[in-house]
Amino acid sequence: MLKLLKHLHGSELVAKFQRACGLFLIEAAHQNGNWVHPPRKSPLIDAEAPHQLDRLRCGNGHVITNEKDSNSNDKHKENGYSVGVSSRPQYEVRNRLLYFLFLVSAGLGHEVFYITFPPCLHWNLDPFLCRRLVNIWTMVMYIGQALKDVLKLPRPLSPPVVKLEKRVDAEYGLPSTHVMATTAIFFTLLLSAPSRVQFQFEVGLLVAVVLSVLVCLSRLYTGMHSVLDVICGALISATLMLVTYPYWETFDRLQLTSPLSPIGALVLALFLSYTYPELDHYTTTRGDTTTILGVGAGCSVGYWVNERLGETFEPQGVLPIPLPALTLGGLALASSRFVVGVVALVATRQIMKTASLWVLCSWYGVSVKDIDARRRKEIEVPYKFTTYTSIGLVHSILVNRLFIVLGLL
Repeated sequence: MLKLLKHLHGSELVAKFQRACGLFLIEAAHQNGNWVHPPRKSPLIDAEAPHQLDRLRCGNGHVITNEKDSNSNDKHKENGYSVGVSSRPQYEVRNRLLYFLFLVSAGLGHEVFYITFPPCLHWNLDPFLCRRLVNIWTMVMYIGQALKDVLKLPRPLSPPVVKLEKRVDAEYGLPSTHVMATTAIFFTLLLSAPSRVQFQFEVGLLVAVVLSVLVCLSRLYTGMHSVLDVICGALISATLMLVTYPYWETFDRLQLTSPLSPIGALVLALFLSYTYPELDHYTTTRGDTTTILGVGAGCSVGYWVNERLGETFEPQGVLPIPLPALTLGGLALASSRFVVGVVALVATRQIMKTASLWVLCSWYGVSVKDIDARRRKEIEVPYKFTTYTSIGLVHSILVNRLFIVLGLL
């Protein structure tokens, strides 16, 4: 069993999958101001140098720079892209269809998806479904993020793996929170929607399975997780949903009606943010987890306030209701709500982030532009929590009322 787990966590297994999908690691050496590429049959290299660049080799043999190296002054333009002089593992794409498919699939686990898909459900279909998704997403993501920093299992190595994402590379790997979150979102929606809207369950199940599998494979393709990371992420997410499913209705009722609900949501989220597992080096996990907990707490308070005000903005009539007809007028209305809502959330984020950072940095006597200072726990946790709790409140309370004022509801 230990041998199997080691094999599933190995980097070479990920590299084999990448090569099977047409993604190859190649070597480039700089000689006399020109890049020299090895033959196509030599896709692997031995070491990774500092100050490196990611490049995508086009069909014409040129190298595309994905990330500029600010430390290199010896650069020139080649076909409109910067070509540097540093030595770094590069990658060659031989199957562009899979390349773009898996990059789009990976996006389903990124922040852009989280801040657009659930709010769209709230603003255009049913706030109940959004509330369910946010509750399960918050729980699953916190447990996944905390497990990473408790288990401390590394991500796949490069070489032999091609790594297409850089922001979270310093984080630990197991479990894959991309897989956990997207699996939880798709299957929570599948389990919750039948009581709210009319749709063919088999079609919904197929969509949930296909999207979940694509996200799982995308984490291998981008080189960010091992097979073991992905399997554990899916299993942990499924287990959490299975264990908590019988209590979803009870939690909904307490969240909306208990007088202690808003206090409990805020206190618990703050407690979990400040007691997040400490590491001996900085990674983005604590800040990202605080962001998740802040959004969850803000939305929870917002839904409680809406229930107290008697304005939940849920569908009227006998449930489950038919899905809205897909017309040009309906699409225009939904698009308008989306644009107005996202603008409101982005404005809230900018205002609250600027204000909270200014207050905290002034209090501690540091510069707002000091990145190291902003990473300190006493600054990072309260500024992110304040910012994203505010976003949750605006999303759940104010945006729908803004739609009424603008005639969009």
